[in-house]
Amino acid sequence: MRELNLDRLRTLVTIADLGSFAEAARMLHLAPPTVSLHIADLEALIGAPLLVRKRGEVRASGVGEALIERARRLLADADEAMDVVQRQVQGLLGRVRLGASTGAIAHLLPRALEVLGQHHPGIDVQVAVLTSQETLSRLASGALEIGLVALPQAAVRGVTVLPWRRDPVMAFVPASWPQPRRATPRWLAGQPLILNDDGTSLSRLSTEWFAAMGEHPRARIQLNYNDAIKSLVAAGYGATLLPHEALSAAPLDPRIRMLPLQPRLWRPLGIAHRAGAVERSTQHVLDVLWQQKQA
Repeated sequence: MRELNLDRLRTLVTIADLGSFAEAARMLHLAPPTVSLHIADLEALIGAPLLVRKRGEVRASGVGEALIERARRLLADADEAMDVVQRQVQGLLGRVRLGASTGAIAHLLPRALEVLGQHHPGIDVQVAVLTSQETLSRLASGALEIGLVALPQAAVRGVTVLPWRRDPVMAFVPASWPQPRRATPRWLAGQPLILNDDGTSLSRLSTEWFAAMGEHPRARIQLNYNDAIKSLVAAGYGATLLPHEALSAAPLDPRIRMLPLQPRLWRPLGIAHRAGAVERSTQHVLDVLWQQKQA
């Protein structure tokens, strides 16, 4: 059985509403023979008359009424679907899936999401907590649109990665400790340490920073949640190395002192997205993130 055609259903509904083939033709910008052909096709498909013509008046048959009632719902659904899709094409609506680490989510995303909500409230950003490698893998498979990743990263087919910002890595130490003006690898290696889990980009950066000065300290505990690490520092459990995101509005706990490192250390981040054409909703999120670019 052939499927119902929306154009023909729209013709049927318009004739029923206007009570005239000629008026329907003018309303739909169709030639009168085309309107007649649409109804003939529908009646052939249904196998029964849909319209009754009497004394210049056109009205729906019983079968026609039943079809028109359902046609109105189909046409309304089709119009709504087209409106939603067009709004998404225009960037007014959309879903954008983004992967990032807990640190980036906690300290860099809130302001971006606030700005996005002010200018593009119809865009829904769904955030996943992922490592940089997991983010790139999901971008390549099409499960994400955007990722915030540590740099450098090996090239991944189908994924574009651009430098975004770099933040200074600082020493976070209990305020009650005697402390120098700057934290060196030798001084920190002599303190109880709370460091990021092995395998994370920050762990690699920290290890290389210590090793460059001949230090190879062991952490008292390893975590991968920066706010939990800061809580332990505030409690006097140990010192840590964490990036200082200048955009973060969260005040530092008064029980913590933040010391610059000597030599300095930076945590570089990049923005990753799928290569090729970018949907407007995704582009809007990228634009807001680029506004937070920091040299």
